[in-house]
Amino acid sequence: MNHFSEINTADFLRNIARYFLLITGICVFGFALVSGSEEYGGGITGIVRNSPNALPWVLLLILTYISWKWELTGGIIVLCFSIVLLFFFHVFVRFNVVVFLLISTIGISGVFLIASWYLRKVN
Repeated sequence: MNHFSEINTADFLRNIARYFLLITGICVFGFALVSGSEEYGGGITGIVRNSPNALPWVLLLILTYISWKWELTGGIIVLCFSIVLLFFFHVFVRFNVVVFLLISTIGISGVFLIASWYLRKVN
């Protein structure tokens, strides 16, 4: 691979990871915030009372910001976060394909960020 194609590959991996994490974080945060609010009466009050369910996804948005600023650090932390989520959601006890795929793609995004950093460092 020449220098130009490695930079393009690094940019591609970085952009895929960044925007995937941002879109996923916003969508899942919104879903987690609103999905259980009916149990608390619905409306703004229900959303506020249900807000602790969205805390892991706020953390994902914070990690997305960190990985936007510092690729290697953010990529490692996002990868570790996806491993923690596997245990947090008990994926190994009661397997759910959708949750497993979501968490796996978050982890893959972390790997993309690390690979992007490495390709830029090599050049």
